[in-house]
Amino acid sequence: MIRRTFLATVAAIAAATPTFADDALRIGVEGAYPPFSYKEADGSLAGFDIEIANALCAAMERDCTLVEQEWDGMIPALKARKFDAIVASMSITEERKRQIDFSDKYYQTPARLVAAKDAGLEGTPEGLAGKRIGVQRGATHQCYAEKMFPDAQIVLYGTQEEVFRDLVLGRIDAQLSDSLIAQESFLSTDEGAGYGFLGGDHTDVECYGEGVGIAVRKGDEDLHKALSAAITAIRDNGSYAEINNKYFPFDIYGGRPASADAATN
Repeated sequence: MIRRTFLATVAAIAAATPTFADDALRIGVEGAYPPFSYKEADGSLAGFDIEIANALCAAMERDCTLVEQEWDGMIPALKARKFDAIVASMSITEERKRQIDFSDKYYQTPARLVAAKDAGLEGTPEGLAGKRIGVQRGATHQCYAEKMFPDAQIVLYGTQEEVFRDLVLGRIDAQLSDSLIAQESFLSTDEGAGYGFLGGDHTDVECYGEGVGIAVRKGDEDLHKALSAAITAIRDNGSYAEINNKYFPFDIYGGRPASADAATN
């Protein structure tokens, strides 16, 4: 049954994948959002998003080229044909869907606030009134922070690493980011030892959308369908679980278990 399901998924990818020229599929990635994307000491790209991009290309039997791009320019660069798709932890939101199309989701995690443990703050609109909240510019967290904390000062940064840096330096009182990013890249480090989550999960369909998907240009139906079919394929064949378990202690997909054939770290 599993084999028949996998073969059917492969057939769906083949049906959805158009006949491309020999040139590689160009995928936009960020490289400054660990553990999803970052640079190794030798300058090579690494992280969950990077490995997922490569796994999807393998499932589609496509050669791919990763194109590094700063977050602020991701959508404009896609529309300008600098690359053909974006694999950079981009949430599927209604605002973005007015400009670009998305594949099915490939993961979904909630957002959370982080502040110093001894700050005496409450993670509510009233508790953060007049306080400085740091978020990455252009991310869904900017939308949510501006919507839910209207009396706070929202401070914008080019990268998430800069947000954490200024939190440590005391330039902001709290920060809002993906909960996994906060845990893996900050709270679990020596630098984040004196900090903790402030309040619970933050979810909002208007700002955070339906999960994280792969962006393509409007009307690129063939690539959209091929990528969605490839996501299903790597979920079914264990590739997704293998990558997931390399970076996280639980399945971040949300709503459906990773393949039972893959070992759990």
